[in-house]
Amino acid sequence: MSHPLASTASTASSASIASLPRRPQASVGKALYTPQERARRDATRWTLVQGVLAPLQFLVFLVSLVLVLRFLWTGAGEQAAAVSVLIKTLTLYTIMLTGCVWEKVVFDRWLFAPAFFWEDVFSMAVLALHTAYLMAWFSGWMDSRSQMLLALAAYAAYAINATQFLLKLRAARLQGVNARTATADGAAFSGPAAAKEVRS
Repeated sequence: MSHPLASTASTASSASIASLPRRPQASVGKALYTPQERARRDATRWTLVQGVLAPLQFLVFLVSLVLVLRFLWTGAGEQAAAVSVLIKTLTLYTIMLTGCVWEKVVFDRWLFAPAFFWEDVFSMAVLALHTAYLMAWFSGWMDSRSQMLLALAAYAAYAINATQFLLKLRAARLQGVNARTATADGAAFSGPAAAKEVRS
């Protein structure tokens, strides 16, 4: 049988431990994924597909940007620049289609899931500008220089949209780290207190 003073000391010790300041955590807003959505994201192969296509599209973008700027600056390499924009547009369409499948699997909707609503909205503008370039190229509407300027506008929109997604994915990663830290901290603080209660 424990002594009343020992029980009181144990309770005070537990309260002191619970009141200790915990490690500050970055505030990253509402969680992007529920536990179920996170599990579906980690389980589906479409996550890997997006992980491969996103850097591939960025690489194509960089190469094409150099070719387009070279043409605008020197007038040389018009065909190479035009083909590069077509390839960039094809990769955009591919990642948009597979991205819709990914959102359907993870969030049960094809587009405009709350977690990525504004990113998807701006993606529509990116898609519209790339499609406008395709129409101009196939129809011969606008001269070559104007077409390349349109391509640059599409690329600027793409760069903004890519930044949106990178910031959102960084927030998701921080949320995952904070969740694991909170779990570990909870176990660390409750462990000693629970052990003392058992001993008392």
